[in-house]
Amino acid sequence: MTAPVENQPPRERSWIYVTACVLLGILLLAALLAFRGARETAEAQEKADELIAAIEAAGATAPDRDRIVRVLGDDGGATCDNPNDALSRSTLFSLLTNGAAGPGIRPVIADSRAVQGQLLIIEVYCPEELEEFQQFVDDLKTDDVASG
Repeated sequence: MTAPVENQPPRERSWIYVTACVLLGILLLAALLAFRGARETAEAQEKADELIAAIEAAGATAPDRDRIVRVLGDDGGATCDNPNDALSRSTLFSLLTNGAAGPGIRPVIADSRAVQGQLLIIEVYCPEELEEFQQFVDDLKTDDVASG
């Protein structure tokens, strides 16, 4: 038996090799991204479980774990995106008002539990920001106005 004679020039076969290498590279990149995403999801779920435990220890009802993972991720989301800058603090001040709009808006003495959720999130997700934010919260005038 004899081997068949090769009729294809090497240039004609090279596109097959290039295509196979490109597809292999794309699959490798997709696998790396999927691995990183799975690791971040596991970390986000661990932190969500820690936050749920802290919320329940404070005597409140915690949201669903999946909801916490979607909102806060593994880094605390918008809550940990520089919570001690002026814009973040002014946003918090705008929530501690009488609820009116325009010229009728007035600051109020808020309930002492109004910022406890944010403190717990910062404690779990970005503890390096906690001390400065805790000092800010301690300077707020709060009282037990909503307990009944």
